[in-house]
Amino acid sequence: MFSIMRRFTPDVEEYSIDEAFADITGMRRALRSSYEEIIFKMKREIERELGITVSVRLSITKVLAKVASKHHKPSGVTIIKGREIAGYLCNLPVEKIRGVGNATTNYLAKMGIRYALEFAQLPEKKVREKFSKPGVEIWQELRGESVYPVVTEEKSSYASTSKTKTFAPPTSNAEYLFAHLMRNMESACIKTRRYSLAPNKIVVFLKKNDFGTSGSGARLSRPCAFPLEFSGVIHDLFDDCYCPKDIYRATGVVLLDLEPDASIQYSLFDNPLQAEKIRDL
Repeated sequence: MFSIMRRFTPDVEEYSIDEAFADITGMRRALRSSYEEIIFKMKREIERELGITVSVRLSITKVLAKVASKHHKPSGVTIIKGREIAGYLCNLPVEKIRGVGNATTNYLAKMGIRYALEFAQLPEKKVREKFSKPGVEIWQELRGESVYPVVTEEKSSYASTSKTKTFAPPTSNAEYLFAHLMRNMESACIKTRRYSLAPNKIVVFLKKNDFGTSGSGARLSRPCAFPLEFSGVIHDLFDDCYCPKDIYRATGVVLLDLEPDASIQYSLFDNPLQAEKIRDL
């Protein structure tokens, strides 16, 4: 997929195992196409040659392109033009912005800011007084000022993959939360299995209704991308995070220290027969 994208521009950043940024600035004359036509051609070539569907987003900054990625899945095209930015940001929670973590989300909440547009409309003087360099850069990108370059180095390995899902209404029901957590775990593992990878470490987290987060992690006895094999570990991590008194709005997982799973060695404490049955299933 990355190779096909590089036919349209040399500036392609391999952001994750199935996602990339492409800077097509200045390519209209070379390709004799508008920016919109370029991304449609890119999408068609990927789908025709690889037999998969892809979603393509076009905007004027990397952060806005990630905002667009929330729309029209799994095989759509979303274009955010400069005059349309406010419409896409008005209902976007700040925690959904690329680069905004838990600490920044909580900090913004104390300022009464819960949506991306509210953040983007802050005066520049206030932003520079209240936020460090990363916060200022995200604010600039949301306003259409490109400050994050496309990093073009090709990757030979991937450190992690993740999956987070927000649900409504918020709940404290343990069974419901654990079911959502397992669904996220399976989705993240499906992605890693697709690329013949497996994690050595897993992290799970629960996001509270007040945007606070509790999380826990564990190292597996061996690399494994089949949740049925380490469901007991996930149960233990969930119990570490969960508090019946809290109300939660999202669950998430992170798979870390990925490595090829072609030649994984079982430990003395593993059941190889059971593991192979799960793999076949």
